[in-house]
Amino acid sequence: MTLRFWRSWSIGRRMTVITMLPVVCLFTAFVWYSWYSHRAQVTEELAERGRILARALAETSEYNVISGNLSDLRLTINGLVQSDSSIYRIEVVGVDGAQAVRVNSESAIDAQPFHYEAPIKKQVVWINLFTDNGTPHVSASSDLRPPTLTTEIVGWVRVTMSPSNMMAKQTRRFRFELSIAALALAASAVMAWVLARSLTVPLREAIGALSRIRNGDYRVQLPVRTGGEVGELQASIGEMSLALDESKRDLENKVAERTRDLLASRNEALRADADKRKLIQKVNSIIEDERKSIAVEIHDELNASLIAARLEAQAIGALAAKAAPGPEIDEIGRKSQAITKLALDLYANGRRLVRRLRPEVLDMLGLHGAVEEMTRHYDSSSGCSFEFHGEGDFSRLSNELAISAYRIVQEALSNVMKHSHATSAQVRLVLDESAQTLRILVADDGNGFDPASVSEGIGIIGMRERVYAVHGTMDVRSRPGGGTVVAFTLPLTAPAPASAPT
Repeated sequence: MTLRFWRSWSIGRRMTVITMLPVVCLFTAFVWYSWYSHRAQVTEELAERGRILARALAETSEYNVISGNLSDLRLTINGLVQSDSSIYRIEVVGVDGAQAVRVNSESAIDAQPFHYEAPIKKQVVWINLFTDNGTPHVSASSDLRPPTLTTEIVGWVRVTMSPSNMMAKQTRRFRFELSIAALALAASAVMAWVLARSLTVPLREAIGALSRIRNGDYRVQLPVRTGGEVGELQASIGEMSLALDESKRDLENKVAERTRDLLASRNEALRADADKRKLIQKVNSIIEDERKSIAVEIHDELNASLIAARLEAQAIGALAAKAAPGPEIDEIGRKSQAITKLALDLYANGRRLVRRLRPEVLDMLGLHGAVEEMTRHYDSSSGCSFEFHGEGDFSRLSNELAISAYRIVQEALSNVMKHSHATSAQVRLVLDESAQTLRILVADDGNGFDPASVSEGIGIIGMRERVYAVHGTMDVRSRPGGGTVVAFTLPLTAPAPASAPT
């Protein structure tokens, strides 16, 4: 399992912990062993002294116990207790368990929960007063002395020891050792901190250099202050900063060169775009002029000729009516009537063609009246219901913008009639004085289409080109079965041509 707190620590703290952890373990083990050894030493020493003292008193107190002279024994024991502060109590009891002598120490504080015992034994010594030749015995070597025989146990000596004084001495020694170990631990901590800092300072400098490189400062001077892997890291960062700085300069040069190329291409595109707009405007102007010319010729020449032909046919019919009746005269009358009717039909067609080529209603009623008349005509001549709504003063529109707007609405309504199969449609004209724009909206509830998958037809392309020519925008929103909405925004004044940047 990964330690979460370890992952959030800095390298310096980790190095300090890694260095100090074995030292702390050794310090803890040393302290525990020292305390254990001092306590064990006290216990062993008390046990040894207690056993020795009990045996010594048991060997020297035989006569006093047998003879009943306990006062001397009490004095001896009292002197021992006063001279040795580690003795808590000495007792002499008989074989029957009766207490003969008991002396407690006045300086001892605590006592061990057990005592050390030694038996008091009655000893019989065989003494030979004569030698082998019958002379009185004076002295002899130790190996010729008679043996000492143990007969029975006449009592017990019980010694209870007090560990307080010896523990106090050992505690003082332990504290001294602990202070020395603590100083060594503190010195180890200082050394660990110094060593960790000698590693973290170069790493911090390397991290700072990398941060500056990340922020875009590739000219980083990072001197190599140490050896090993850290020194290699510093050297690598320095080499990387130089390589990145050189790459940055190369990239900036390439970007600058590419930017110049793009600016040149943009200027060329702007010029081409301006030329295209001028060309479209010129073409539209030429088309309108040509339509006007054709309309004038149809109106002034063709229609006049048709009127003349109608009048001549009517004159022929009148003459035929005055002539004597006959089959030929009747045929002439019928032919004159047919010619008159044909001339009238041709005249009506010419009038409709003139209105399509050059809408006279636009000159007479303006854009608002012309579009309203157009929607009324479509509403009466088709199965689709058309609704018109206009807002604003359209008298201020220029002739070119009015004709473009009229043609755009004309093409949009033609598309509704041809493709939408709609039951109702709306046309809105809004002239916004504050925004200096003319907004046109044509909406229907027809079949609709997917603009992303259906290619634009000639009608939409023609509308887009007209809008593009007057610096306007066009937005087509539609979905299958959800109808179609076409919105146009035309500026009232053409924007100034953008100057190409150098």
